[in-house]
Amino acid sequence: MPGHRCYHCKQWIDEGEAHDCWTTTERALTQDLSEELLEAWERLRESAASLGEQRIYASHNSIMFSRKSCYCFVRPKKSFLETVIFLGRKVKGPQVRRSDHTSKTKVANILQIRHRDEVEEPITEWLREAYEMSGTTAAPAAKRKPAPRKPAARKVTAKVTPQRRNAR
Repeated sequence: MPGHRCYHCKQWIDEGEAHDCWTTTERALTQDLSEELLEAWERLRESAASLGEQRIYASHNSIMFSRKSCYCFVRPKKSFLETVIFLGRKVKGPQVRRSDHTSKTKVANILQIRHRDEVEEPITEWLREAYEMSGTTAAPAAKRKPAPRKPAARKVTAKVTPQRRNAR
C-alpha cells in the first residue's frame, strides 16, 4: 500500500489521505489556561483584532496575528502569555524580557503578560505600531548608530628644499 511517514508526527499516511499534524486551534491552545490568563488572552486578542483587517490563526504552539507579515504572536504558557511583538525598534517596560534583532528592519520584543490589566498602554500602542508597520511594503530600518568615518589616506610627498635642489 503506497503512502509515506509524516516527517513531524511520524504517523503513516496512506496515499490520498488528508493529513495536517500542525493544524491546531485557538481554543486548543488556550483551553488549559487559568481564568486570569484566559481573561488576559481575551483582552489581548480583542485589542489586536480591533486594529483592523488581519488574519488571526493558530500554528503549532502559537497564535499568530498578521497582515502582509506576522506582526505579533502569542505562545500560551502555564503561568504567562509569551507575547512577541515585531517593531522597528527595541522597547523597554516591566513586561519586556528581551529584544532580539530578527532582520535589518525588525526587532522581536518578547513580553510576558500575566494579568488582563497589563494589556493596556504601552502594550496596546506597541501592538498598533507593529500592526501599522506590517502593512507597509518596506519597513523603516531599525535605528543604529552610523559607523565612524575613517579619514582619507594622505599621499606623502617629500618637500624640495634649497639644499636638495643644489644636490641634484
